[in-house]
Amino acid sequence: MVTRLSLDDLVSGGSVDRDAIGSWINRNLSGLFLEGPGAAVLAKDLLGGQSQADLALARLTVTGYAQRRSRVSPETERGATMLSPYIRHGLLTLREVYDAVSDVPAKDRDRYVDELLWQEYSRHLYNNVGRAMRSSLRYDRQTLSSPRDDGRPVELESWADSPMVCLRRVEEELQQRGWIVNQTRMWYASHWAVRSGHSRVSGEDHFFRHLLDGSRSANGLGWQWVNGEMTGKVYGFSRSQVERQAPDWCSQCSLALSCPIENFPSSPPTILRKAVTYAKVREDLGPADLQVSKEVSPSAIWLTGELLSLRQGALVDYPNLPAVFIFDRTLLQKLQLSSKRLGFLLETLAEISAARELELYLGDPIEGLAGRPLVTTWTPVPGWKRYAEKLCPVVIYPWPWLVRSRGAVSLNSYSAWRSSSPLMIERFSVEE
Repeated sequence: MVTRLSLDDLVSGGSVDRDAIGSWINRNLSGLFLEGPGAAVLAKDLLGGQSQADLALARLTVTGYAQRRSRVSPETERGATMLSPYIRHGLLTLREVYDAVSDVPAKDRDRYVDELLWQEYSRHLYNNVGRAMRSSLRYDRQTLSSPRDDGRPVELESWADSPMVCLRRVEEELQQRGWIVNQTRMWYASHWAVRSGHSRVSGEDHFFRHLLDGSRSANGLGWQWVNGEMTGKVYGFSRSQVERQAPDWCSQCSLALSCPIENFPSSPPTILRKAVTYAKVREDLGPADLQVSKEVSPSAIWLTGELLSLRQGALVDYPNLPAVFIFDRTLLQKLQLSSKRLGFLLETLAEISAARELELYLGDPIEGLAGRPLVTTWTPVPGWKRYAEKLCPVVIYPWPWLVRSRGAVSLNSYSAWRSSSPLMIERFSVEE
């Protein structure tokens, strides 16, 4: 069954009423989010929508980024840009962000661009391996606990009440803001999967449910890297890192004199290299140019959470067609995402509806879109491809890759992919 949902009570005078979003989620998505019936929460201070994304991009400064990118506390000294939720949902493309830092001093620009390339590499890798990202890609590690095999989410033990200030502060920010800096993501993942030896997949799922930028590509790859499944070497977390990047935390900790992470964890001896290799892969990157069927005129624009920019070609070129977004009921029931993530999407969708006609549904996307000639954008995720095979896209836009590979490329490691990417070759040839 597919149910039509109204966004009328979220839009007033052409602007989004954020105060009404929690009630909307409680009323329309009951049982489909982590916090439970009537308990929807919104992200502390990160707002969804194209206007918010554009504002964040306009304020972007990465001067000093190379030095401050890993700073955690005090928050005023952080160098992180917090653009990742907007990049994750296609409100900002990697190319737009890349162009915005083109005139920054080379040291800071190159370090920031490296982060953009990591995001892009994760998309290329996920596009190629799909659901295999849930399994170790290059090295195997034993864990003390295994993910459930019944499809239900595994909840981590909460660190919100931990006596360790470093864990408690990270958990609080994750739960309240739906975003944490990359440095603390690595600390968290290392403490969970390396030191405690728990399942990497359960930790990845915990992040996926809470992070506004949670993705199976970048999030999954980050946990594999920390856990040694990409390089064969784990990332260790210890007190010295906290003292460098959050120097005020240790002095506030009741365990300061008996710190359980005083030393680095020993590297587990159970890492074994797998035979699988992703060297010289010829990827399917979707169409390089716009594909248009001359036989059928489109009747709707199919939107997904991967690309919600009001500047995307489909919305710009077809201003009179309704845009359609469908919350997949079965998928939401399985994932149990935090309502913070759903609220971020709703803010974005409500802003789209204020600018043009938007149809919003809850149910099976195949059922909801069946028989409608669609305009859409090719998307490098398995779910989109499965749906597209059963639907009727008659106009398909290319995915806005930052780096569109030429021929066969190596996905065996980030460094190999990066060194052979057209973007890096182009940059170094210009600088020389």
